Amino acid sequence: MHINTYKLPVFIELRKIPNRKLAAMKITVVYDNEVLKKGLTAGWGFSCLIDDDILFDTDNDGVALLHNLEKLGINPSNIKFVVLSHGHGDHTGGLSELLEENQNLSVYALASFSKWLKNEIPAKTKLVEVRGPMQIHKDVFTTGELGAYKEQSLIGLDKRGVFGVITDCAHSGVHNIINTASKFGKIYGIVGGFHGFSDFDVLKGVRLISPATVHHTKRSWRAHSRNNT
Repeated sequence: MHINTYKLPVFIELRKIPNRKLAAMKITVVYDNEVLKKGLTAGWGFSCLIDDDILFDTDNDGVALLHNLEKLGINPSNIKFVVLSHGHGDHTGGLSELLEENQNLSVYALASFSKWLKNEIPAKTKLVEVRGPMQIHKDVFTTGELGAYKEQSLIGLDKRGVFGVITDCAHSGVHNIINTASKFGKIYGIVGGFHGFSDFDVLKGVRLISPATVHHTKRSWRAHSRNNT
């Protein structure tokens, strides 16, 4: 089992897996609690870019989001899809500023989101309400609403199975996310937040584990590290 903790920015490519031919899946952490590259802004929230055109969450600060996108050489106009994991402000707060820069995109938001947010989005761009699993683009899917908390994660596929599961806070439970993603095929890697997570047996057989969203993950993984050193 490989565990890789990382700071922003990071480019993770899930490819060259033995006995498989995969298209590369690139994940760029745009905003998180810690930064590695000088000039980027850190803060309470999360946002990452999948490949070149899918933005997963928009952190809590639109000014900081646009700043980091510029520093990372990412043009907001090239983003075609925005997926919002859940309704917390530290994951949706930058949406308004992003839509000022690009209104030619689709926003995938859970049907359980507030009426205010669901009314704001269609006034500027296309809203896609998410309930169950659905395809977003090419080989990227959403798990749909999971758990009593109502949250969605993302799944990346190749022709033979799941090569990447991207969570955010994982309020809905990592076990729920894993169970749902497993219906698409065998899971190779999981990337993202692990809120309140301690059931590490759920991750048996997962070859790449990359915790992010430091404000939701660090404590659990530090405790696990202490108990397994």
